[in-house]
Amino acid sequence: MTSIPHQYALVDGNNFYVSCERVFNPRLEGRPVVVLSNNDGCAVARSDEAKALGINMGQPHFQIRDLLKQHGGMALSSNYALYADMSRRMMSVIANYSPEQEVYSIDESFLRFAGFKHWDLTAHGARVRQQVKQWTGIPVGVGIGPTKTLAKLANRLAKRHPDFKAQGVCNLQDLEPWHQIRYFTEMDVQDVWGVGPRWAEKLRALGIESAQDLKQSDPETLRKRFNVVLERTIRELNGIHCIPLEEAPPPKKQIVSSRSFGQLLTDKNDLLEAVSTYSAQAAVKLRKEGQAASGLQVFLSTNNFNPDEPQYHPATLITLSSPTNDTARLIKAARGGLNRIFKPGFRYKKAGVMLVDLVSNSIRQGELFGLVEEPHLLRRGCLLEVLDSLNGQMGQGTLRFAAEGTGQPWRMRRNNLTPGYTTDWEGLVVVNC
Repeated sequence: MTSIPHQYALVDGNNFYVSCERVFNPRLEGRPVVVLSNNDGCAVARSDEAKALGINMGQPHFQIRDLLKQHGGMALSSNYALYADMSRRMMSVIANYSPEQEVYSIDESFLRFAGFKHWDLTAHGARVRQQVKQWTGIPVGVGIGPTKTLAKLANRLAKRHPDFKAQGVCNLQDLEPWHQIRYFTEMDVQDVWGVGPRWAEKLRALGIESAQDLKQSDPETLRKRFNVVLERTIRELNGIHCIPLEEAPPPKKQIVSSRSFGQLLTDKNDLLEAVSTYSAQAAVKLRKEGQAASGLQVFLSTNNFNPDEPQYHPATLITLSSPTNDTARLIKAARGGLNRIFKPGFRYKKAGVMLVDLVSNSIRQGELFGLVEEPHLLRRGCLLEVLDSLNGQMGQGTLRFAAEGTGQPWRMRRNNLTPGYTTDWEGLVVVNC
């Protein structure tokens, strides 16, 4: 079957975090596996076998520990470095199948097929799926439709519906109109991209319960009741292109670096180390984006789930004299902010740093009466380049500022962390012949 111009495909990794772990540990195949959030708190990814046991997204680990043990399952700590690297590899393979690609999330990528008029896109999607699996080990589903919303819907059918799950590809253009109506009617309105549970509840009150109901709704009327986003969704469900492909992501408006601690903290020095580390991590992201920050917010938080303890959730904003992405300046500002808001007598669960008022590093305005000499700035820039390069090659934290500390007893718990198979020399798989 031939295609018409301007079709879209959504390529999405199946249970992505779990799939990344299974690539390097085949013994996890066929077993219930969950990947846990920070501090091994709750399930953020589940294998199909774990879903079949009734394990829900976000369910606390302590509630499912015995169930997993009973069925020979495993709970793993989040290995973000591994997942990010596997995502990069997967996206590079997908990019070979269209000149226009939007990396939508860590495990999702849109492709736009313009000029593929005489191509069999269903077979093309099958080739994408086969090569991603062969080259990276990650299983993916492929959904194809005339708009991004319909491609997203087709992807859901490809991954979950019995009619498509075996081949893992769903091209809406292959379906007769009455078949599309049946599938759209079976799909809950909450599962349409961009709707979500809050809007779904309001839509059901209006008698709109399925994707087909939403497709047949009047976009102008629902725009007045909701907003223009829902209007665009309805038009996209009807094959009218409204949401463009974003080949280059827009510049970030803010960067947040924050973690819950592995234990409750009372010592100010531990908190200073933590915000110094978070500032350094945010500075790396800032330089990768080619941006500089004009301000920095520091925040602390006690544990809301301990209502018997006193609660304190302060934050403070530090305005910088000139925009910067210099790690040392950001650490100094963050430590000053923490000194401003810290109060003894509380047990702190979380701290974080948010960089705000971001500007391009190439056009930022300097200080009129600044005392920093240009040669010093150049040397500083070279130092940061070397720091980023070495940490990129040898692993995050190989070189760091003394303010970040060494032991870092406050770091989040990752008791079931797997090796960095693709990002750490020590994590390389060894085959004994």
